[in-house]
Amino acid sequence: MPSFARRRALRGFPDFSIYVRAIAFLARKPSVFVAPLLGAAVALVLSQIDVYVTSPMGGLWSGLFTFIADVFYSYAFGVAIVQADALERGLRGTFDSAWEDARRKGGGIIVAAIGFWFIISIAQYVGAIVGLEGQLILQLVAAFFLIYTIPAAAIGGLPGSLALGGSLRAVREGIPAAALLTIAFIILFMMLPPYLVYLIADRVALTPTISSLLQAFFEAIALGYLAFPFAKHYADVAYRAR
Repeated sequence: MPSFARRRALRGFPDFSIYVRAIAFLARKPSVFVAPLLGAAVALVLSQIDVYVTSPMGGLWSGLFTFIADVFYSYAFGVAIVQADALERGLRGTFDSAWEDARRKGGGIIVAAIGFWFIISIAQYVGAIVGLEGQLILQLVAAFFLIYTIPAAAIGGLPGSLALGGSLRAVREGIPAAALLTIAFIILFMMLPPYLVYLIADRVALTPTISSLLQAFFEAIALGYLAFPFAKHYADVAYRAR
């Protein structure tokens, strides 16, 4: 007989318990943080290169390295999702096995990440035409419908652009879970890290470099935690979205 959480998932309700159980999983397997921390380090370096390389050219190609950093960060997140999925299913879920699995699907994850961030960028630019509110709304809508893109490529095995379609189908099959996941992602990954850095900087003098390192660290911690609800929610709806 399926568990209560599984029966709720079958009826389209998200398994809220994963947000609590993720803490226990991370306490048992802190290696889930390894890939996000590596992604944060590389993303930070590429973002700094973006500033130093494009500034002498008057901002030409500004954002290119940041875009590449976002794609690499998404790949690292994919590794964490693979490991989280294995742990949630009761397997050993080692970092090495997750890295190897993600490496085999690497091309698909990278192309999926490029598609995700490209659409987010388009939403940002189009929204900017109608002002800040329109920009935020369009980005939020795009993030909501594409929230399962990386899980679709990393654990669903959907290559490249097919992961975008896989995300749309998964969202349609589980709107409450997708909405909850989008809210959690925005709060924990996009809003909380800079806020925590602001609180620390308000009490301790921080250099810009230390502030950037702290924010990258908090973002990596957030992604390690979020890997579990991303994996769980996608796994619960993926079989109905095919």
